[in-house]
Amino acid sequence: MKAQIYNYAGIIILYILYNQFFRVQDEKTNTIINILFASILFGYMAYMAIVVLKKMKK
Repeated sequence: MKAQIYNYAGIIILYILYNQFFRVQDEKTNTIINILFASILFGYMAYMAIVVLKKMKK
């Protein structure tokens, strides 16, 4: 489970770094990139929940 938490923290750090330093000047493109990052974050959160539920089942 530690590996999943480290990966999740890494994705969050990438998201913060992008928004602080590497923003795209075009507002529409920036919004699309932020939506994709958020989708990846929520998807990975769902994956971690499934892994925890499978471990609890055993």
